[in-house]
Amino acid sequence: MTGWELVAVCAAGVVAGAINAVVGSGSLITFPTLVAIGIDPVTANVSNTIGLVPGSFTGAYGYRPELHGQRDRLLRLGAASAAGALIGGILLLFLDPDIFEIVVVALIALACVLVVAQPWINRWLADRRELAHPHGGLELWLGVLAAGVYGGYFGAAQGVLLIGLLGSFLDDHLQRVNAAKNVLALIVNLVAATLFVLVADVDWQAVAGVGLGAMAGGFLGARVGRRIPAPVLRGVIACVGIAAIIVLVYG
Repeated sequence: MTGWELVAVCAAGVVAGAINAVVGSGSLITFPTLVAIGIDPVTANVSNTIGLVPGSFTGAYGYRPELHGQRDRLLRLGAASAAGALIGGILLLFLDPDIFEIVVVALIALACVLVVAQPWINRWLADRRELAHPHGGLELWLGVLAAGVYGGYFGAAQGVLLIGLLGSFLDDHLQRVNAAKNVLALIVNLVAATLFVLVADVDWQAVAGVGLGAMAGGFLGARVGRRIPAPVLRGVIACVGIAAIIVLVYG
């Protein structure tokens, strides 16, 4: 990797870290950048996942106030994220990448629908929330598990999936949902990264470039994202999800 290529990877990491903190889908910036400089797609995906871990941490750390009171919820859902990430990482290493493409597009499309329809879904669920599980119940746990599988496999737009799920099943405002999303995405990236470090081919220069950039971007993204009104944030989430579908289908 040349010096200019390393600069480009770092810059992509900054943008990806900020996007991941606010919405998700930062991998749609870093992954194509790594492939464009000549790294094998699977190695690029593996290295990208490892490199984004520092940015996931700073993004979650920046939402500390919104995480207050969510410890039990995150312990419960974090177990689903960790299990899903392990499954998804194994799928990445052993399955043909083309197999998952249709499922990925379908999941992102569903997430966009959930995010846009969240206010109406919340009203529809209002009558049952008095009896609902405070952590979303089994349905949310299974949904977070599925999102973890996807995140461990590729990772782009896992934040869109998580916000759609959490926002629909939890009676909480969007900024707290976004904070929980950042923690769950961190768990997914960390578990998948640990697996990849142990058994996959890793480009450590790419990891360093993405990691340094994502760390700064995650911190900046958290500071900006916490100040975005819920309707605006919901619109940004939907737009990023649509862009992710376009990239995956036509990119």
